[in-house]
Amino acid sequence: MTKHLPVSLVIDDEVQIRRFLRAGFELDGFAVQEAATGAEGLRIATLRPIDIVIVDLGLPDMDGAEVAERIRSWSTVPIIVLSVRSSEDEKVRLLELGADDYVVKPFGMAELLARVRAALRRQ
Repeated sequence: MTKHLPVSLVIDDEVQIRRFLRAGFELDGFAVQEAATGAEGLRIATLRPIDIVIVDLGLPDMDGAEVAERIRSWSTVPIIVLSVRSSEDEKVRLLELGADDYVVKPFGMAELLARVRAALRRQ
């Protein structure tokens, strides 16, 4: 029997960030799905079993907050927001919309993976 790899969905319009996250997640034993837009991320989240969602706030087609809110409306999957926006008000708003954690860019991969594992433990 093959062990199920946890699946992370990375929704970010910056290809360099997606590559960085893919490399880090794969080294940590995750399978990775990628989306460059909110709509694409929502489509993947509805069609495939996902264990955790990493979403950027600044997406080209919609705000990442809307993506998080829409996923939260039908799923309990952990959602971690990645953003350059670092105000406390913004963090509080996203956490109240249903995000499980908020990581400010730039960030270290080790910290993000620790936050991902913590979110998955609580799941």
